[in-house]
Amino acid sequence: MRILVQRVSRAHVTVSDECTGRIGAGLLVLLGVKHGDTVDDARYLTSRLARLRVFNDVEGKMNLSVEDIGGSVLVVSQFTLHADTRKGNRPSYGRAADPQLAEQLYELFVAELRAMLGAERVATGLFGAMMQVELVNDGPVTVMVKSKSEYRHDEEDR
Repeated sequence: MRILVQRVSRAHVTVSDECTGRIGAGLLVLLGVKHGDTVDDARYLTSRLARLRVFNDVEGKMNLSVEDIGGSVLVVSQFTLHADTRKGNRPSYGRAADPQLAEQLYELFVAELRAMLGAERVATGLFGAMMQVELVNDGPVTVMVKSKSEYRHDEEDR
């Protein structure tokens, strides 16, 4: 599993002209699930995300987490994070998990995050839907976070 995390001053996601999730200051999270990802991967990433220090402290250093600042999180599923672009010009999505597994781990990630931060601080898109995501990236700050199994897979590809 991997998440692309963007520090935002605000973000929202729309499906069929209806807003399904909106946040103010916090994190926009694009979440991708690949074949072989597990519940442990989802829990690991949830814990890492809640404590990821990408917000400025009083000295202007990135020492605070979304948990520390009382910020919100908008989680959007995105299978294209596992695109393989090594051959040709069209990305291959063969590494992306089947929708049933991906949705199960996406829902677990969201549930764990809501348990950690509070349900009112976690918004979502709609799994599997065509979504429009709007955001104001604050910084900009954008970070890729991978599960432990994802790092092992990267080393196997070398």
